Amino acid sequence: MSAEVSNPLFARLFHHLCGRDRGQGERELRIELLADARGKVVEVGAGNGISFEHYRATVTELIAVEPEPYLRRQAVEAAAAAPVPVRVLDGTAAATGLPTAAADVVVVCGVLCTVPDQAAALRELRRVLRRGGELRFYEHVRSRRPGFARWQTRIDGLWSRTMGGCHTDRDTVAAIVDAGFIVERCRGFPFPAGARIYPVAPRVLGIACNP
Repeated sequence: MSAEVSNPLFARLFHHLCGRDRGQGERELRIELLADARGKVVEVGAGNGISFEHYRATVTELIAVEPEPYLRRQAVEAAAAAPVPVRVLDGTAAATGLPTAAADVVVVCGVLCTVPDQAAALRELRRVLRRGGELRFYEHVRSRRPGFARWQTRIDGLWSRTMGGCHTDRDTVAAIVDAGFIVERCRGFPFPAGARIYPVAPRVLGIACNP
């Protein structure tokens, strides 16, 4: 059964605007996220394949899971020019269709803000990841500043309807810990650096282990 999620307007917006590096440091963040990744990697919610060019030869195979058909077609095109072997598959974070312990590394980038059920998605990611494997994440999150967090909550409904189901106020690091992962490294920062009221400016980038 297809896990397809059709969201054509948002998909095109992502591809033409958000899914491209605009000189604000996005490229460098993705390079940091994927640095030293090795073995068999599963990238869930791969979008249009924006990260493919940043994988290195230490990756033996990249399986890219993307439920949105327009973005999946763009990812297939990007895979042809990737420096590592890439398979692009239909699937969601909660239902990847992959075998248990299939991956040495699972990558999520701007995904856990959008999934309908974070706990279900993280259970699936942990199932797909071998014991001792890494979950690498780059996500926007609920701010630690109470006033800004209240602003995120107020705008969440409108933002989610407009931006393909993306939520502004999720405590994603806590959800990762609750799912049984051990966070080994994580840093928080605003992005873009000068953002003042941008509701998805608070970001985290890190690595968690599947014990």
